[in-house]
Amino acid sequence: MRILLTNDDGIHAEGLASLERIARTLSDDVWVVAPEQDQSGYAHSLSISEPLRLRKIGEKHFAVRGTPTDCVIMGVKKILPAAPDLILSGVNSGANIADDVTYSGTVAGAMEGALLGVRSIAFSQAYSYVGEDRVVPYETTEALAPALLKKLVATPLPDGVLLNVNFPNCPPEEIASTVVTSQGKLVHSLWVDERRDGRGLPYYWLRFGREPVEGKHGTDLHAMRNRLVSVTPLQLDLTAHEIRDQLTKALAWP
Repeated sequence: MRILLTNDDGIHAEGLASLERIARTLSDDVWVVAPEQDQSGYAHSLSISEPLRLRKIGEKHFAVRGTPTDCVIMGVKKILPAAPDLILSGVNSGANIADDVTYSGTVAGAMEGALLGVRSIAFSQAYSYVGEDRVVPYETTEALAPALLKKLVATPLPDGVLLNVNFPNCPPEEIASTVVTSQGKLVHSLWVDERRDGRGLPYYWLRFGREPVEGKHGTDLHAMRNRLVSVTPLQLDLTAHEIRDQLTKALAWP
C-alpha cells in the first residue's frame, strides 16, 4: 500500500511525525508532502495566483510552499511515482468538528484526496492549555489510530466520501469507544479585533467567539465531550437534496 501524508500545521509539526508513525503500521511505502508553513484555516483553497515552490527535505519527504490542497495535488500529480492507495491528513493540533470542518485545512487535504478518487481520512487530536502552553496528547491518537485505521481501510466507501476522525482530549485508557457521528453545530461567531502598529496605523485580527453548547447525541460534539473517538463520514456533494422538490415547485414556469 502506498500512503500519502499531508497536514495543515506544516512540514515540521509534531502531529505529522505522529501520523507517519501511524501510517508505518500499515506500510513502509509512506510519502510526506506537507506545507512549508502553517496553513491552518485555509480550508480547501488553491494557490493559483503565485507559483508553488517544492523542497525535498528527506527521502520521500517534501515541503510545498502552498496549501494542503496544493500538497495533495503535487503529491498525486507530480511527486509520487504512481497514485497513492490512501491519503491521510493530520494529525491536526486541535479537533476539527462541527462548523470548524468548513475552515479546516486538515479536512481539506482529505477532501482533495477524495476528489482525486483516493480513499482519504483526516485525523485530529483535541487539546487543552496548561497556563499559556498548548498540550496536545498525540499519544492518544498514536495508541488508538493504528487499529482503527486498519478497520477503516477495510471498509468500502462510496465515491466522493471521506472520513473525519477526531480523538478526545484524554489519555487513551480513558476512551470509552469509537462511534460513527454526524457533523454537529457550534454557537460561535467571528469578530474583527482592531489594533494599532508602531506608527499608529490600524491592522486587524479575526477572532472567534463561542458560547458553550450541549452537542446533540450522535454528533461529533457529543462524542468528543463524552470521551469517544468520533468518525464522521463527509461527502463532496453539498446539494441539499431534501429541498430540491420544494424549489422545483416554487420555480415552476406557469
